[in-house]
Amino acid sequence: MLIVQKYGGSSVANAERVFNVARRILKAKEEGNDLVVVLSAQGKTTDGLIAKAKEINPKASRREMDMLLVTGEQQSVALMAMAINALGGRAISLNGVQVGIETTNNYSNARIRKIQTERIENELERGNVVLVTGFQGVNTLGDMTTLGRGGSDTSAVALAAALNADVCEIYTDVDGVYTADPRVVKDAQKLDEISYDEMLELASLGAKVLHCRSVEVAKKYNVKLSVLSSMTDAEGTQVKEECKMERMLISGVAADKNVSRISIIGVKDEPGKAFEVFALMAKEKVSVDIILQSTGRDGRQDISFTIGKDDLDIALKALEDSKERLTAEAIQHDDNVAKLSIVGAGMASNPGVAAMFFEAMYDAGVNIQMISTSEIKITVLISEEDIDTAMIAVHDKFKNVSVNMRKN
Repeated sequence: MLIVQKYGGSSVANAERVFNVARRILKAKEEGNDLVVVLSAQGKTTDGLIAKAKEINPKASRREMDMLLVTGEQQSVALMAMAINALGGRAISLNGVQVGIETTNNYSNARIRKIQTERIENELERGNVVLVTGFQGVNTLGDMTTLGRGGSDTSAVALAAALNADVCEIYTDVDGVYTADPRVVKDAQKLDEISYDEMLELASLGAKVLHCRSVEVAKKYNVKLSVLSSMTDAEGTQVKEECKMERMLISGVAADKNVSRISIIGVKDEPGKAFEVFALMAKEKVSVDIILQSTGRDGRQDISFTIGKDDLDIALKALEDSKERLTAEAIQHDDNVAKLSIVGAGMASNPGVAAMFFEAMYDAGVNIQMISTSEIKITVLISEEDIDTAMIAVHDKFKNVSVNMRKN
């Protein structure tokens, strides 16, 4: 079998854990498998590098930030190669350029365009475990790029797709995907399996188990995907297209604190203003989530939307620079907000889910600022200080509600 494994930063945080992973890799190798292993930077290395950059230049360009941040993963793969070799195995470390992971030119949030597999295949034929830096690639200018926080998951799944691997195993510090963050919700349940669509929604809504783009790639190329713990041998969660017929109504509750709300106040109530606002965000490559447009009054209206906190400065500058053209009276923002979401494939065919969700929020005394829905999710924007209370209340409301997904 050809197995692609990915280990997160906590799994390789120190020498003891590096050797723990090295032994796990060698065990899989001894069982007759070929292995390509993707690694994240050790522990809080990336956070430390970001802090160093802010000491020097708080407004450093995204290109230079990428040049800095890719060094974390390079440390990880080199150290892991040393550990495997010390244990009597054979391994080689490669970065994104050496592998040939070609990306778009978007620094800090690049997307993988193509992967050259020849180097990896040659190293596998030589009997090496191939260790690849996660989270990074190279663009058409020859510059190093990063795929966004959590992008090592995407690196692993993309490599699994390009190499036609038998399975892609994502190892973390938890033993699978849970119905909620078990650090907040003590009775959160581990899922044996979850659909690509549900996992994609949860990942995009703040569940930190998988990078959302990794799930997109897995679904597109039908990559067999497993989420497991690097600390135990417990069974993990399978992410797949089809899941069992009888299941819970809600697959998960997700929270995202990396959110800011922007409100553009007093825009002229005329055609094209919303287009101007969001075309401006698109130009700045700022992703927009929940959108709320007020009913026009006195020829004016308000437009509010949510973005990631990392994009706040860029978005505010672009809006302030265009304030007169947008006919806005004021540009306001709020950092003290968070998103809470429920996700479940059974929601589309089961009325009353929204009522249960909002009843739980009411019972918890949590005020809702904005609402967004789709066939399999409901998302609300609330005060950040209420997020844990709301998550526990909503999870408790749905934890024993099952739905028969059997098709007639």
